[in-house]
Amino acid sequence: MSGPSSYQPSHPALQWFEKRLPLVGLIHSSFIAYPTPRNLNYWWTFGGILSFMLGVQIITGVILAMHYTPHVDHAFNSVEAIVRDVNYGWLLRYLHSNGASMFFIAVYIHMLRGLYYGSYKAPREVLWILGVIIYLLMMATGFMGYVLPWGQMSFWGATVITNLFSAIPYVGESIVTLLWGGYAVGNPTLNRFFSLHYLLPFVIAGVVVLHVWALHVVGQNNPAGVEVKTEKDVVPFTPYATIKDGFGIVCFMIFFAWFVFYIPNYLGDPDNYIPANPGVTPAHIVPEWYYLPFYAILRSIPSKLGGVIAMFSAIIVLAFLPWLDSAKTRSSKYRPLAKQFFWIFVVVCLLLGWLGGKPAEGIYITAGRILTFCYFAYFLIVLPILSRIETPRAVPNSIADDVLAKYGKKAGPMAPVILALVLAGGLVMGGSQGAKAAEGGPTPPSLSWSFAGPFGKFDRGALQRGYKVYKEVCATCHSMNLVHFRNLADPGGPGFSAAQALAVASDIQVKDGPNDAGDMFDRPGRLADKFPSPFPNENAARAANGGAYPPDLSLMAKARNYDRGFPQFIFDFFTQFQEKGPNYIDALLQGYEDAPKDFQLPQGAYYNKYFPGHAIKMPKPISDDQVTYDDGTPQKVENYAKDVATFMMWTAEPHLEARKRLGLQVMVFLLIFAGLMYFTKKKVWADAH
Repeated sequence: MSGPSSYQPSHPALQWFEKRLPLVGLIHSSFIAYPTPRNLNYWWTFGGILSFMLGVQIITGVILAMHYTPHVDHAFNSVEAIVRDVNYGWLLRYLHSNGASMFFIAVYIHMLRGLYYGSYKAPREVLWILGVIIYLLMMATGFMGYVLPWGQMSFWGATVITNLFSAIPYVGESIVTLLWGGYAVGNPTLNRFFSLHYLLPFVIAGVVVLHVWALHVVGQNNPAGVEVKTEKDVVPFTPYATIKDGFGIVCFMIFFAWFVFYIPNYLGDPDNYIPANPGVTPAHIVPEWYYLPFYAILRSIPSKLGGVIAMFSAIIVLAFLPWLDSAKTRSSKYRPLAKQFFWIFVVVCLLLGWLGGKPAEGIYITAGRILTFCYFAYFLIVLPILSRIETPRAVPNSIADDVLAKYGKKAGPMAPVILALVLAGGLVMGGSQGAKAAEGGPTPPSLSWSFAGPFGKFDRGALQRGYKVYKEVCATCHSMNLVHFRNLADPGGPGFSAAQALAVASDIQVKDGPNDAGDMFDRPGRLADKFPSPFPNENAARAANGGAYPPDLSLMAKARNYDRGFPQFIFDFFTQFQEKGPNYIDALLQGYEDAPKDFQLPQGAYYNKYFPGHAIKMPKPISDDQVTYDDGTPQKVENYAKDVATFMMWTAEPHLEARKRLGLQVMVFLLIFAGLMYFTKKKVWADAH
């Protein structure tokens, strides 16, 4: 990749091999002796971070694929089986799902860095275009992966996005039918997406190899935007760049681990913990946060075809940047006007992301059109004009001069810029969460939960009392088909012994068979059996509940959400707040009231101030002294509600305690490792400055 290598093996066997296949020499020239500009800042470490994240996604994805079932009847449960029953399956799932967001965070920073420092300019045009191709492949891979869990947002996201191709004249309907494998999103669609989602990361890896190859041919850009002139301008890639990239990767791993171990569902959609149902459309169909700016552009155009063209053009225009910006000075560091317009462009992108999570109505549509114009104007109007009228400041004569100038004075602090980006990113993601939240009704009060925070654990007494409330009250209407009786004796659960769990299971009769005579028969429950469903099928459940279908409660604590908005969304990140579901369940059970006089309550419904729309088919399920507590806890509705909400949090997150315990160990290790890497980097770079 980097030309002839100076590597000369000393061992005869290595000499023989190197003459026939100079693999070690290629590695030496590309990743050890490769000359690297000595003035690269930490924004350049995101290339290494992206390589690391690609490896994480491929490895975790391959292992997850070994347990996943790509069938509409089994996909949802197979994902939950991975989380619940596979050894460290929860870790694999959260690494992969949160890894997608981390991948996009890193790639957006990487792209903005290239945009700011002019890394797309000659002679790096092919390098930049390959990066745009990687980005397109990432978007396709991420979209297909989002469909695989086969939850509500997976199904409806696939339906909406694939339907966009129908806007293409003449061939649109054929493309949609090909993608679906039929006339609606279904099993062939899921199989196609699974196959492509498995394949495309390896295609991305191949294009990444080309990307790195192109980088080593033309050389790296740098903050000064000047080319390498003498040996004083460069340092060997190893150990200088490797130790700096290593420190950056460890810092990013700390950020990544915070999500994986403490707030794994922070960036997800609660609706995806509800099995896909073609008959029920979510209130807001919103893509993942990293697609929101382009989703806003799509919706801002009144024509369906025009919106599709604008959305794809917003990405493809990036490939033409080398020719749209003809300024001779690369780095915006020396272009005052270009720098100002760059930060305006960043704000426009963040606001587009925020708008993408809002309903497509009223002022949001108008704002979306204005910002869409601003987005395209930056590439098609601002950059071409600036390249002709702007007078840049003098650039350093060489990279070495830039290093001397940088270290001759104190470098400007990066913390304010990073903080501003974090807050703005929170606005985008917080806006998307707001769009997904339940509508109507006051916000449920936030309670104090034993399982909250980095050291939180389940209250065993509350879990056992909550199980009793579920068994005596909730189980008469609601199933819990992802929980087995053996789980009652699992570590981190209600604390039942194996004998107690077996006794609980034996109290029920399970229909089994056929026996040798071909007949079905009833038998006592076993530890391996799931909690029984109160109804034989959905129609029977609806008939017994006035036409309403009582939802399964296994994942209810993660499938319910409410709006906390911005800036509370930012505070939730630092406080590890993820108790929306339990708060909602507790409030719902206590939220029954007489309907206001001006409220039209449908026949057969009950008024609940916390339920979306306030009209709920379920009558008030519980009252004081309805369930007997043997431990002396007051038999009040507020205690029943909190205990059963705690129990449902455990059924939704059975490995919560193990996750936080491992998270503490990982975070301590990474913090110590980051400190060691930092001081090692300082020592290595001491003679380079």
